[in-house]
Amino acid sequence: MKKKGQFRRIAVKIGTQVLTDENGMLDQTRVDELVRQVSGIRKNGTEVILITSGAVASGRGLFKPEQKIDPVSLRQLWSSIGQIRLIQVYSSLFEKYKTLCSQVLVTREDFRSRVHYLNIKNCFTVLLNQGIIPIVNENDVVSVTELMFTDNDELAALVATMLNVDCLIILTTVEGIMKNREDGKPDLIESVEPGNRNFEKHISSGKSAFGKGGMLTKAVMARKVAESGIDVRIANGKKDNILPAVLSGETAHTRFIPAAGKTSIKKWLQHSFGFEKGAVVINGGAVEALKKRKAASLLPVGIVAVEGEFQKGDLITIYNEKKQQVGLGIAQYSDEQARLKTGKQHEKPLIHYDYLFLL
Repeated sequence: MKKKGQFRRIAVKIGTQVLTDENGMLDQTRVDELVRQVSGIRKNGTEVILITSGAVASGRGLFKPEQKIDPVSLRQLWSSIGQIRLIQVYSSLFEKYKTLCSQVLVTREDFRSRVHYLNIKNCFTVLLNQGIIPIVNENDVVSVTELMFTDNDELAALVATMLNVDCLIILTTVEGIMKNREDGKPDLIESVEPGNRNFEKHISSGKSAFGKGGMLTKAVMARKVAESGIDVRIANGKKDNILPAVLSGETAHTRFIPAAGKTSIKKWLQHSFGFEKGAVVINGGAVEALKKRKAASLLPVGIVAVEGEFQKGDLITIYNEKKQQVGLGIAQYSDEQARLKTGKQHEKPLIHYDYLFLL
């Protein structure tokens, strides 16, 4: 039975280096420990979505090609082999704790279309309603170039906002986000308030195996998720019983305090940059109107140019006349119709406020 104050639904993202040993091989003891914790949390009444890395690392440990293969093909090869191994390990361990899991493989393309997005969301909802733990990973076999996520932190952010989780836990190999003190030693940033971006310039790699770039990516992604109303915590996945300890606040970690919630569509839009099909350029008056009014839609009268090809329901970017990105939204009609309406008054909005996200 769910306890008072307990999270209704959480997402847990596990990085490759949490799952592997010093030789880069899958650490089954560590995986077992994390599976035990996830199973316990699920049995206590909290729904859990698991976003995992490790497929490529698992494949690398199983097979070494004799001849040279280009990096993209090698990633596909290792992922194809390793994904089977990884899910077998998870499945057998969850079975050990009498918990059923499933596999969900996705690419960035799956989040480009609102229809695809809702189909995936429905799949997750069905699994969670039946008490099954979805194990999510990027489909590296088909994810190449523009189809690839920046990393699984981006995937975790998309899944967390899609399913409107109460908390996203990102497990890495350090206690959280570190900054340098005056004496040069790393210091843990324990909490980040909504809207605070100043902390990013102080991020130190510390003892993180990810380096500054990796931790900075995590911090930026965590801030964006928290700004959409989700509690985000970054913690050391190598520590025993880390998940219950993080959820109860009994261990050192970095917490991003959630801002006031947004609608599900606006949460999706907030994490959809890079999925646009086309763009529009708007004049200064339109920019001012969008940013000043509480509920302003993008009208054709403020549009000065339409770029690319798009249809109703596609994502499009909004630029000002200096080509600076203002926001993005869902087009209410095609680029052809938008060109015919450009600059005209008393026309239907190209992007309705409900489907508009501003930077």
